[in-house]
Parts: sequence; structure tokens; C-alpha cells
Amino acid sequence: MSEIQRWTVNEPYLDIPGTLLEGPFHDVAKNEFRFVDIWDHKLYRIDLAKGPDSLTVIETDASVGVTANIANPTSNQLIVGAKYGFARLDQTTGKFDYIHDIKEIWDDEEKAKRMRFNDGAVDSHGRFWAGAMNDPKIKKPEAEGVLFRLDPDQSVHHMLAPVTIPNGIGWNLTNDVMYLTDSPTGKIFAFDFDASTGAISNRRVHFDIGNALEPDGFAIDVEGCIWSAIYGGGKVLRISPAGKIIGQIDLPTRNVTCPAFVGTELFITTAKDDRDDEQLPQSVRYGGRLFKIDVGIRGVPKNEFRFQN
Repeated sequence: MSEIQRWTVNEPYLDIPGTLLEGPFHDVAKNEFRFVDIWDHKLYRIDLAKGPDSLTVIETDASVGVTANIANPTSNQLIVGAKYGFARLDQTTGKFDYIHDIKEIWDDEEKAKRMRFNDGAVDSHGRFWAGAMNDPKIKKPEAEGVLFRLDPDQSVHHMLAPVTIPNGIGWNLTNDVMYLTDSPTGKIFAFDFDASTGAISNRRVHFDIGNALEPDGFAIDVEGCIWSAIYGGGKVLRISPAGKIIGQIDLPTRNVTCPAFVGTELFITTAKDDRDDEQLPQSVRYGGRLFKIDVGIRGVPKNEFRFQN
């Protein structure tokens, strides 16, 4: 068995008192990096040419789990998976313009109240995939979540149920396999993917962490490897296309949520430790901060959502 490659991060790139940082995204055209705080209803943006001192913070109307760029935008908007459904988010005001209110998506109003959108991604045909889960502020997550797909014609499709905490979504380099993490299971699943129709089938396990830790969000590199944040484990694992661990980044905090590539650097979001921070060693009081590390390889470009004209 070959030895895995190791990296260590000792301190944050951005030392902010976040609660549940998620949704990291490199906007290449703007040379800007953004991420959200789901629990605190915030959108953060950094001008990468200027660094941490350029940080801006926008309060959002409700929680945002994931953001994506819109192709040929006509305004300063993103498409997002939000607390109450798929929406356009104005990056200046933090206001939502809902495309589909979650009450239209769920089969009953009480369920709509206890759910929220979590992670997601846009596929090669401009379709926005996002998973919904129980909102932990209302109910402990259980297996009543759903993976949805929003198409360019703004139709919504129920693609997979049940899931518990749907996280990292992405595709292999040949665009015929889709990956999806369901965190409490400890597994990243693979599906056959039909890019022309957006259909998925033949669900199987691609990676199983095999212990009580939870894979969270992930990024995919140009060699087809998944970089999976391990919530509760204080690390990011590099997983080969064969589903084997070939690399590990160690971080000074437990709850690692999601990585995103900026060139050859991985920017990594985290969440506040779910224990009393004051009782923790100083070395693990960095929950809710943003980290970065150069791993020497680039990620695959992010796709943009394409509204049908």
C-alpha cells in the first residue's frame, strides 16, 4: 500500500467568528472568493487580489446553503439553494427572488417549515442540483431529505429520496458519473449520469469512511480525485477515482465543511465546534474560520446555471 500524501494547516486564512461556514466558490471572472454562513444568514466575499482586508459581509433574508453563478447575468445576482427554495440572490441587498418557493416543492406545509436546502452544484448542461434536509434549528435531521434538480426552463425535478444530509455533489472527468454525499451514512455514492437528459441511475457506494465521522462537501480536481471535508474529523481527504484515500489535509479544528479550488490552493470552510469552545484546547478553537493550503493541483471549473430564454 502506497503512503498517502499529507499537508498540515496551522492557522486560519480568515479569522472570523463564523458558525456554519459553507458554500465556498471561486468566481474566476471577478477574481473573487465567496462563502456563506448558513446559521448566521450571511454571504461573505473577498477580493483575492487584496486578500482578507477586502472582506465584505451581506446579511441575507434567510439561510443559504449553496450558491452558483448565472450564465450571462443581467444583474448582480446569484442562483442559490435557500431556506425556502430555489432563488435568485441579490449580492448587494441580500434579498431573495424565489423561483420556486419550497411550499410548492414539498407535499405539505408542515414539512416545508422544517426543511432547508443544503449543498449543491451545477452540471455541464446548466442544471442546478441541490439537496434539501431537515433544518437542525427545527428538527434533528432524519431520512426525509430530497435531492432536487432545477432545469434551465425553471422546472423542478425530484431526483432522489430519501436522503438525510445531502452534501457534496459533482461529476467525474468523463461526465458519465455523478457523486453525492449523504453525510450521516459516512458514504459518497456514485450514480450513472446521462448528461443529455440529467437522469441518474445505478446507485452504488464510491467511498465509505467506515467510522463515525461524516464526509461533508467536496471539490474535484483535474485528475478526477474528490477532496472531501470530514466533519468531526479535522481533515480533508483526497479520494482517487477508484475510491481510495491518497491524500490528507490536517486542520486545527474538528468540523470541516467544504473545500473549493482557487488555482492550486484549496480554500476550506469550517463550522464552530459543537462542544463548548471555552473548554477546548486552543488548537481546536478555530471552528467557523476559513483556511487555505496549496496542494499543487488545480480543480475542475465550476459550471454556470443557464436560464432558458
